[in-house]
Amino acid sequence: MAEVFVHPHGINESESVGDGTRIWAWAHVMPGAVIGCHCNIGEGAYVEGGAVLGDHVTVKNGVCIWDLVTCENYVFLGPNAVLTNDPVPRSHPDYKGRQEKWLPTRLREGATVGANATIVCGVTLGRWCFVGAGTVVTRDVPAHALVVGNPAHHIGWVCRCGHRLADDLRCSACERAYRREDDGIRPREAPG
Repeated sequence: MAEVFVHPHGINESESVGDGTRIWAWAHVMPGAVIGCHCNIGEGAYVEGGAVLGDHVTVKNGVCIWDLVTCENYVFLGPNAVLTNDPVPRSHPDYKGRQEKWLPTRLREGATVGANATIVCGVTLGRWCFVGAGTVVTRDVPAHALVVGNPAHHIGWVCRCGHRLADDLRCSACERAYRREDDGIRPREAPG
């Protein structure tokens, strides 16, 4: 695996890690995990076999990414964000072999998850959405939506550049304009 940096105190057991990816101290990438190019896996992070990360994904310190979690390109996971895959977690012996009931979780391109936010399994975070710090997401989040609270509730829209959009769905920072659609909002025109 040329061009992959693994800190001397980090562990990479996967054979599917893309060029330019950095795995920092006390991070652990398990066999079977798939990680794209130019990702950054922070200290104390854990990536389980069966997890999939696209290119340019940022995983800050203390994040665990479990089997059946997919993060598309440019996803940002803030410090200590929590992702789950089991809707009924138990440690009891009667629970053995129930992995077929685990639910996939998908973070679409550019989704941001703030520090200490929790993403309950089985949901999809829409493209370029923004989940505020400490938020608990229990259902799908539309593209470009800004959600906060427990449970998460929609309070506005964000641009691809990360700035909150005005009521007319235009970004004051980069001048992109958006239009409403059934699954969120979409770019209306190119900036400029």
